[in-house]
Amino acid sequence: MNPVHVTGVGMIPFAKPGRHAPYHDMAAQATAAALADAGIGYAQVQQAYVGYVYGDSTAGQRALYEVGMTGIPIVNVNNNCSTGSTALFLARQAVASGAAECVLALGFEHMNPGALGAVFQDRPSPFDRFDEATEELVGHAEIPLALRYFGGAGLAHMQQYGTQLSTFAKIRAKASRHAANNPVALFRTVVTEEEVMASPVMWPGVMTRLMACPPTCGAAAAILCSEDFAARHGLDRSVRIKAQAMTTDGPATFGARDMREVVGVSMARTAARQVYEAAGVGPQDIDVVELHDCFAHNELLSYEALGLCPEGGAEKFVCDGDNTYGGQVVTNPSGGLLSKGHPLGATGLAQCTELVQQLRGTAEARQIANARLALQHNLGLGGACVVTLYERV
Repeated sequence: MNPVHVTGVGMIPFAKPGRHAPYHDMAAQATAAALADAGIGYAQVQQAYVGYVYGDSTAGQRALYEVGMTGIPIVNVNNNCSTGSTALFLARQAVASGAAECVLALGFEHMNPGALGAVFQDRPSPFDRFDEATEELVGHAEIPLALRYFGGAGLAHMQQYGTQLSTFAKIRAKASRHAANNPVALFRTVVTEEEVMASPVMWPGVMTRLMACPPTCGAAAAILCSEDFAARHGLDRSVRIKAQAMTTDGPATFGARDMREVVGVSMARTAARQVYEAAGVGPQDIDVVELHDCFAHNELLSYEALGLCPEGGAEKFVCDGDNTYGGQVVTNPSGGLLSKGHPLGATGLAQCTELVQQLRGTAEARQIANARLALQHNLGLGGACVVTLYERV
C-alpha cells in the first residue's frame, strides 16, 4: 500500500441552521480552502468522495460543479454522523491502492433546527432495532431519541461505576476552555462546571442542555495524495495517515443489552485496536485526540473505548485533568462537537483539519507542543465508526 499524505485541509466556520450559505456554496468554500492549503488546482484532483446526510442524490456533484467540471469520478457518501470520515476512508483507500494519486474528501451539511428525525416515513427506519433496544433498556419515550441513546449509555456507566453527573459537566467545561482559542468554533464562551450543571435539564439526573452538541451547518475538506505525487509537485508531506480502520455493528450491539453497546462502544474499541496494531503503537503514545463528543457522555465512554484510560477509569481520567493540556493527552483541542457544533457530513473532516494543523504546528493558541501522533474517532449510529491515526513525518 502506498503512503498517503494529507497535503491540504480546509473548513468554514459552522453556523446555526438558517444562518448559513446554501450547501453548494459552503462546500465550494471549504474545497477552495483545502486546495489553496495544498497549493494545487482542482484540475489536479483525480477523484472525489463527498459526504452529506441530509440531501438529495448527487448533491456532491452539485457542490463540486461550483469548483470545476473536470469529469472526474465523484462518489456520494452517507454514513450518518461518521459520513465525513467515511469519505476520508474511501479517499485514503483510493490513494493507498494506487487507483488515484490525488483525491478530495469533502463533507457538508445543511441541518434543520431541533432534534434529528427521520425524513422518509413510508419505509422501515434504519434505526428501528436501535429504537426498540433503547425503549426496552431505558424507556422515557418523551425524550428525543438521540438524547435517549447517549444519555442512556452515560446512565449505564453511572450505574456501573458510580460516575457523577458533574463529571460530564467537567467535560463540557473543558470543551469550552479549548474552544475559546478556536476562531472557527461556534461557541467560544467559557462555561464552568457549575454553569453546565445549572443549564436546563433535558433528562433529570442524566443530562443538561449544555452536555449536548447543537445542530449546525457547514463544510470541511481534505486533499490526500501519494508520496510520489507530493514530491513531484513540491507539496507538503509533513502529515501522513499512519493507520486507519472502519468498523460496523457486531452481535454485541443488541445482544449485550447495554446502552453503551447500542451507541457503538464495541465498534470504537475494535477500530482503535486495529489501528494501534497496524501502526505498532499504543494509546499511551498518542499526543492529541479529536473524538466524537456529540454528547459529553459519549466523550467519557470514548476515553475507555479508545484505550486512553482503563475500563471504569474515565471519571478519574477527567477529574485528574488527563484529558487536557498538561495531562496525559489533549482531547478535542478544537472544542469538539460540543463547541463547534455537529454538521453531520462535515464533522469527520473538521476533525481531520484540526489534527493536521496540530501536527504541522500551525494551531496557534491551541497548539500542543511537539505533537507527533494524532488520533481521530468519528462515530455514526446505524452504524459505522472510523478511527484514523495521523503521524508527523
